[in-house]
Amino acid sequence: MRIGVPREIKTDEYRVGLTPSAVRELACQGHSVLVEREAGAAVGLDDASYEAAGATLVDSASAVFAQAELIVKVKEPQPEEYRQLNPDQILFTFLHLAPDPEQAEGLLASGASCIAYETVTDQAGRLPLLTPMSEVAGRLATQAGAHHLELHQGGRGILLGGVPGVPPAGVTIIGGGVVGTQAARMALGLGAQVRILDKSLVRLRELDALFHGRLVCEYATEDALEQALPQTDLLIGAVLVTGDSAPKLLSREQLGALPKGAVLVDVAIDQGGCFATSRPTTHRQPTFSLDGVVHYCVANIPSAAARTATLALSHATLPYVQALAQNGLQALKQDPGLRAGLNVHRGQITHEAVARALGKPWVAFGGGPE
Repeated sequence: MRIGVPREIKTDEYRVGLTPSAVRELACQGHSVLVEREAGAAVGLDDASYEAAGATLVDSASAVFAQAELIVKVKEPQPEEYRQLNPDQILFTFLHLAPDPEQAEGLLASGASCIAYETVTDQAGRLPLLTPMSEVAGRLATQAGAHHLELHQGGRGILLGGVPGVPPAGVTIIGGGVVGTQAARMALGLGAQVRILDKSLVRLRELDALFHGRLVCEYATEDALEQALPQTDLLIGAVLVTGDSAPKLLSREQLGALPKGAVLVDVAIDQGGCFATSRPTTHRQPTFSLDGVVHYCVANIPSAAARTATLALSHATLPYVQALAQNGLQALKQDPGLRAGLNVHRGQITHEAVARALGKPWVAFGGGPE
């Protein structure tokens, strides 16, 4: 199969869909890989390393889209990208369609088969392609929050871990999944006082055992959230409903209970954000202040550590790329978890949660309307 890797063009996105190591694996299996020049340059993966791995370098993204049967990216295609897709192509990338009807319409119009990393599942129902990016985003969420608590960044002027004689910052994390766990790990490592809220008692017990009682594990109710806010210097939103829009956890009025100069980090912004006041920001302009609260809502947080994120993502996606390259869409029939990643196919939505978020009907892959 002809596999294409274009350079990412989303603002401040420096990751690349495949590493030279992954290209070598695919080339050894007889596939041809087209890579746009300088696609990996920002993360130290130069053109020479791709050529040495067996890739064919092309001068433009249009050359990739014109020739590739399987296109492997990182972030959702921008308008100039999805307009180049055709019904014979498979797109494999993060999509985050729930809050993005314009992209959804573009992909539907293309007729292409579009598989979203964020809805691929494994045999245990986990999200193996989202997990490595959630690990990176969770750790960066705490780093970013600590940085923006600094006075010259608009924050309260608080050191996350405090010093002897001065208490550390209070960190509240909503959601005990991968992002929340990694955010808590970093916050505890920096010496903060950490509270994590979740609606799963099973997960709270796991977190209590994992961190040996070093953080407060609390059941997430409206009362618990509201009582935590006045003691919170850094608030991290880390909730996920697979494929669907993120639930709005706190209203603007509730967020008014945060201290002035507190920092809010919304890791769910790719799925529409989990706070009423959230709106997407970029790495170039990562924050805005509203009601005295610094909002960090960068829609591609892992790109701040783009080399680490590229390596982690490519390791996770490679087996699925190999399956698609070997078997095309038949790979979806052989692997229910990969089939769960299919969001759009030949002009139809094929994922129930995505369809619900977009207010559209959906059709199961290979079947009739559900």
